[in-house]
Amino acid sequence: QVQVVESGGGLVQAGGPLRLSCTASGLTVDDVNMGWFRQAPGKEREGVSCINWSGRITYYIDSVKGRFTISRDNAKNTVYLQMNSLKPEDTAMYYCVAGDYCSGSAGVGGAGYWGQGTQVTVSS
Repeated sequence: QVQVVESGGGLVQAGGPLRLSCTASGLTVDDVNMGWFRQAPGKEREGVSCINWSGRITYYIDSVKGRFTISRDNAKNTVYLQMNSLKPEDTAMYYCVAGDYCSGSAGVGGAGYWGQGTQVTVSS
């Protein structure tokens, strides 16, 4: 049984950092493509970032480029999203997903496994 579990969310002041973690059980992270989505109240869900199975391909939505970094630790079966210079508009529920692919131009696709989400709140 595949389980995807996020952690690391919380309340942070604008300009501060936060690191999200995503641990997958039942599958090997270095065999799959992983990504992060987010959804704010009243807004559509959007793909924030992804990393392909080899780590050679990453994707970031324009609004987080230069501030967020996605990485993997295969030994821990964990994917991270380091978020720096956070802004109030980054406030959302963040979801980790395991997908069929990660495109450098389009993000993660075929997201078959989703975590429960972790809340990120950035205060101004």
